[in-house]
Amino acid sequence: MSASLPPPILPGATIGVLGSGQLGRMFTIAARALGYRVHTFSPDDDTPTGQVADREVCRSYDDLDAVRQFAGEVDVITFEFENVPSATAAAAAERAPVRPAGALLELTQHRLREKGGLRARGFPTARFLPIRSLADLEGGLRELGAPALLKTAGWGYDGKGQALIAGVDEAAAGWRSLATDEAILEELVDFERELSVIVARGQDGGLVTYGPVENHHVRGILDLTLAPAPVEAGLAARARELAAEVARSLELCGVLCAELFVTARGDLLINELAPRPHNSGHYTIDACVTSQFEQQVRAVCGLPLGSPEQVRPAAMVNLLGDLWAEGTPRWAAALADPRVKLHLYGKREARPGRKMGHLCALAASLDEARDAALAARRALAGS
Repeated sequence: MSASLPPPILPGATIGVLGSGQLGRMFTIAARALGYRVHTFSPDDDTPTGQVADREVCRSYDDLDAVRQFAGEVDVITFEFENVPSATAAAAAERAPVRPAGALLELTQHRLREKGGLRARGFPTARFLPIRSLADLEGGLRELGAPALLKTAGWGYDGKGQALIAGVDEAAAGWRSLATDEAILEELVDFERELSVIVARGQDGGLVTYGPVENHHVRGILDLTLAPAPVEAGLAARARELAAEVARSLELCGVLCAELFVTARGDLLINELAPRPHNSGHYTIDACVTSQFEQQVRAVCGLPLGSPEQVRPAAMVNLLGDLWAEGTPRWAAALADPRVKLHLYGKREARPGRKMGHLCALAASLDEARDAALAARRALAGS
């Protein structure tokens, strides 16, 4: 380790997490297995993270005095989602190291900053334009062509805050539907498949990658992940290197997911970045030597990174609140296949479209894993 690096934050220390959802829950489980204590900070109580953390602080992100007090009682701070206000991250950094840095958080929580930052660093993205008025949108549709995707510049996730605009005649309705004063218009990419690569990078620059994996979405929400992605080795290597280059360029300390499009010509385009563990990496808990969540702990605490090796093919399916429409899902039926692992997030209310948990199936082949995961989810509903 270089003498210029701060000393590692060793087991027995306390990690603070800004955010309290399922990603924080799985991070906390990994951190406690390594011997750390975990405090979580968010506006909510009895949260997925709070249920397993040592301490749950329920205060607004805008209460900067409370943020500073929270940060003063932990040894390092990390994020479990990127929609934490930049002022919150800055206040926390006054009392404790924040990893990844707040500047990376600020970049990735705003689509225009993110796309512009990637382009400025020479990374490939779909063509895009800033939109701040209906006139901008109409002009943008003429420049990029239609159909095109209109998205809010900030605070979007899981397909929320976006609209497909089929033509200039739909511009006014599309602009009204977003109810925003700043948006991004993106060229609609004719892609063959969606991949993601998760990167972990430590303070010393050490780096490991997972994947790529192939993702399938339904209604803008991740539905199925196949790991590893069924792509040729050269494409997989290019995807891993692209994600690694992004992590180095942004000086990541932590975990980052790069969501990628593969075009019909075999080119790779970066769709989005997430500077934290990602839904498409949940399979790593069951299928890899070191999970994405343990890597986050290791990276932000300055420990050596673990092996990302995948030990068996895996498929992950999300469990949304829709499954509870007819009553409690049939857990025993889903787990009748011994290759299937169940992960529930402890959320109190099941709502349509809300991520309540996931299933991961491991098998000798990717096809078997996919079929087992999908069959287990069907069994939950009795079909």
